[in-house]
Amino acid sequence: MALAAVSGRWTTLVLRELMGGPLGFSELRERLPELPAKVLSQRLRELGERGLVSVERRRGFPVRTSHTLTGGGRALRPLLIELYATGEGLLAMDPSVGRSALFE
Repeated sequence: MALAAVSGRWTTLVLRELMGGPLGFSELRERLPELPAKVLSQRLRELGERGLVSVERRRGFPVRTSHTLTGGGRALRPLLIELYATGEGLLAMDPSVGRSALFE
C-alpha cells in the first residue's frame, strides 16, 4: 500500500519538496526544473486523488494554488527517508551503476 502511494516517476521528489511545507505550482517548478509542467500537474492530481496532497486555490488573477501534504502524505516521511537511504547504499555498493540504469 505504501509503495503504491509513492509510485510513479517523480512522485517521491514532489513529496520530498512538499515535506517542507506548502508550495505553489511555480515554486515546485523552480525546485524541480527537469520535471515538465504537464507531468507535475499530473503527479499533483494523482497525489490529490490518493489523499496525500490537498490543494488550496486563492481567488484573484492569476489564480494561485498552494499544495500541502495531508496527514497521510506526512505519514510517508519515514518511508521516503528509508527509500533514499537504501538508494544511496545501493549506489555506494556499486558506483559503476548509473542512476538511470537502476530504472531500466
